Amino acid sequence: MTTPPPSPVAAPPAPPGNGQAPEQSGLQSGLKNRHLSMIAVGGVIGAGLFVGSASGIAAAGPGILLSYALVGALVVFVMRMLGEMAAANPTSGSFSAYADRALGRWAGFSIGWLYWFFWVVVLAVEATAGAAILTSWVPAVPQWAWALIVMVVLTATNLASVASFGEFEFWFAGIKVVAIAAFIVLGGLAIFGVLPGSDNAATGFGNLTSHGGFLPHGPSAILTGVLMVVFSFMGSEIVTLAAGESEDPERAVTKATKSVIWRVGIFYLGSILVVVSLLPWNDPSIAKKGSYVAALDSIGIPHAGQIMNVIVLTAVLSCLNSGLYTASRMAFSLGQRGDAPKAFARTNSRGVPQAAILASVLFGFIAVGFNYLWPDTVFQFLLNSSGAVALFVWLVICFSQLRMRGIILRENPDKLVVRMWLFPYLTWATIASISFVLVYMLTDDSEGGGRIQVLLSVLLAALVVGVSLVRDRLGRNTTEKAAVTSR
Repeated sequence: MTTPPPSPVAAPPAPPGNGQAPEQSGLQSGLKNRHLSMIAVGGVIGAGLFVGSASGIAAAGPGILLSYALVGALVVFVMRMLGEMAAANPTSGSFSAYADRALGRWAGFSIGWLYWFFWVVVLAVEATAGAAILTSWVPAVPQWAWALIVMVVLTATNLASVASFGEFEFWFAGIKVVAIAAFIVLGGLAIFGVLPGSDNAATGFGNLTSHGGFLPHGPSAILTGVLMVVFSFMGSEIVTLAAGESEDPERAVTKATKSVIWRVGIFYLGSILVVVSLLPWNDPSIAKKGSYVAALDSIGIPHAGQIMNVIVLTAVLSCLNSGLYTASRMAFSLGQRGDAPKAFARTNSRGVPQAAILASVLFGFIAVGFNYLWPDTVFQFLLNSSGAVALFVWLVICFSQLRMRGIILRENPDKLVVRMWLFPYLTWATIASISFVLVYMLTDDSEGGGRIQVLLSVLLAALVVGVSLVRDRLGRNTTEKAAVTSR
């Protein structure tokens, strides 16, 4: 039975025209400011940064820095727009609730379910990746058992309370932040030849231009790099969902939004700059060992591979923890708005949406099973069909902000404490840039590449939008019949 907590978080506004007052959410304000601060800082550091950067460097050379800078700029702009809306109305539904208000029920329903689907597939990916690392350490335990253990532990964490989720994420994110900061400091000292005992021949930034130039594969490789790195940025928006369960949501969102520039600049651009400065971009060790392990090996850090495995495992567990939280809160918000089973909107005595968490992790378990049984067919289809959802989410945030600015100014102008720069011109420029990336993905016809991801994601999105429109139509017909009967 649901027990209202002493400090409920404001629910998203009721859909326009339904005449109902917003319902209290039942979520507890269990996240402390230090939790939100670390989630904001660490949320932008995904496992993709550690394991996916090597392929980007191979494709674009040192020019991958421009790829990261371009995607980083898009993330900064999107987060600024999302921060504008979230600071005015923090809610567990975040951009889905804003799309519901600004664009219509169909938009909130569609992007909410697509985002939920994206994260439950990510649960399977990260559980498998974490299990692979753990199996290499303890081969006596089969990989499927490690995946099961990881999923069960983090499910229990999320079921316990939002504070336990926040505490786990605080330490996971803290380890990532310390690791990246240490990597940048040690690498920077080695680049200039002042790191004691370094095996790397100090060349300053000479490696950026001395091996075929800064753009060895030409300017077009920058866009190829964009396609390879864009999805490693997914997760920045989690802080706006979590803010709804914090002690001071407006302050948390404002602080996170304003700090996103230096977070992207330091953690992504800073660390990749260290890699391509320490090593020639075409050094075989980058592809063989991974970019960060190769860089650490080049300066004589002992056991670099195992150190990086620990950090990657931490990033994987952090992504799993955040992914389960994010999926469950989106399901909770959909339930609140009548777009998911009502059970999803109920919380237990600890203010935890138990049904939403269990439903999310159940699909995650099923997806893990698909990954072991049919990795190249069923699971690959799930991966491809969720591949472009991140870009769809960014587009919806942009279009929602175009409409929400006027709504906020009309209803609560004092809540407009975060403003998108150069509105509406920069918003439209961001929409154009994201659309260009989606179109450019269609030119990538490699197996599992951009084209198949966009096409399957569009097909999935069209299906979800169609379900939403049919559902709304049936709802209107039922309402009209009820009105006629009552006369």
